[in-house]
Amino acid sequence: MKYLLIAIIAYLLGDISFAYILGKIFTKKDVRDYGSGNAGATNALRAFGKKIGAMVFAGDVLKGVLAVIIGRAIAGVNGSYLAGACVIIGHNWPVFLKFKGGKGVATTIGVMAVISPLVTTVCFVLGILAIALTRTVSLGSILGMALAPAAAGIFVKPFDMPLFVFCLFIGSMSIYRHKDNIKRLLRGKENKF
Repeated sequence: MKYLLIAIIAYLLGDISFAYILGKIFTKKDVRDYGSGNAGATNALRAFGKKIGAMVFAGDVLKGVLAVIIGRAIAGVNGSYLAGACVIIGHNWPVFLKFKGGKGVATTIGVMAVISPLVTTVCFVLGILAIALTRTVSLGSILGMALAPAAAGIFVKPFDMPLFVFCLFIGSMSIYRHKDNIKRLLRGKENKF
């Protein structure tokens, strides 16, 4: 029963779309009508500017952090993994926005910042470097997420199989959400920052 409670709470936290809410409050516009059509921090930045983009990013990170803290408080490490997965799923596929959410990068950063600060730091630094060198946010996001399982395997000692599997799951989910970006990257037509 406690795992069901964690899943519901985390999913509903993920459903809180700061890109949609802040876009409506400050601009009276729906972020999904612009750019990529995603309700996430990057699209909010492109559609509404730096201030709203930064607020969306912070909100998305914080809901990831909060979900993991709640999951851990209820059911320990397993609860934190379940909450982390469910809050990202809620962000990516929110029921209140007809399952059209963001790509989960900021929320994943929040989740991983609590679960494994070391893995988060490694992936964040590599992702930021990729963005700085290519001026392509999606490439940095994809690279950071794809490297999470490797970072968990290389830098976390002793080897932590549950963490590795969790990173594999959330990394795969993020890459799936970036499938259109990957197609554009391969064609050389992806938007630059």
